[in-house]
Amino acid sequence: MTKRQRQRLIRLVMYALFFGVIALLVAVADWPVIRRNFFNVEIAREMFPRVLTVAARNTVFYTFLAFVFGLGLGLLLALMRLSTIGPYRWFARIYIEIFRGLPALVTIFLVGLGIPIAFRVRWNILIYITLGLGLVAAAYMAETIRAGIEGVPKGQMEAARSLGMSYSRAMLSIVIPQGFRIIIPPLTNELVLLIKDTSLLFVLGTTPATVELLKFGRQILDRRANATPLIVIALVYLAITVPLTQLVAMLERRNRRAR
Repeated sequence: MTKRQRQRLIRLVMYALFFGVIALLVAVADWPVIRRNFFNVEIAREMFPRVLTVAARNTVFYTFLAFVFGLGLGLLLALMRLSTIGPYRWFARIYIEIFRGLPALVTIFLVGLGIPIAFRVRWNILIYITLGLGLVAAAYMAETIRAGIEGVPKGQMEAARSLGMSYSRAMLSIVIPQGFRIIIPPLTNELVLLIKDTSLLFVLGTTPATVELLKFGRQILDRRANATPLIVIALVYLAITVPLTQLVAMLERRNRRAR
């Protein structure tokens, strides 16, 4: 048997193994039980329209708040990381290391429960949500933005300075806009991660009006003792995130063609 024939035989065996396992799972699965507990149409219908008009809307809104806050703080931290002033650089580096090393849930607990207990303050829940998610997102975005700025050829800055621009004006007018064009795909990935991280906000005790997708699904799961709500909210999450991941892929292809 030649090498090519052996490779073809191995490939056929792998195909047969894959479809054999699928056929076995289909044959042994208890479909009535699966349909009743995971795809109950009556329970799924009960979730609409609130799953979209309240839970999904809140999830997108919380993501937007955290993303805007994280982007602003991330840009500031990135510029501090690139600063020639040592204390700025050290502060930004320590911040990034701490918040990238902590689980997002710990940060949300610290902001949502630790601060109110320590300082006896009670803020609007949107502030806790924005800080809880945004502080962590800023650490990741800062490194992404820094990489984007460093990815701009140094000749761009030198050319701007030779035209008489100050360092700050050259950075704001020339370097940062080009850097952002480079980092749009990773920033979009960060947006997708933030959407998924909103599922951690249930620890803040959201109300029926401020509930996000996961807590909305869990409330119905607890009441009906059925997994269908989780399937429904998973589909809603995918309806939000899949277009964004496809957008990232398209932007990456466009960037590759532009090089």
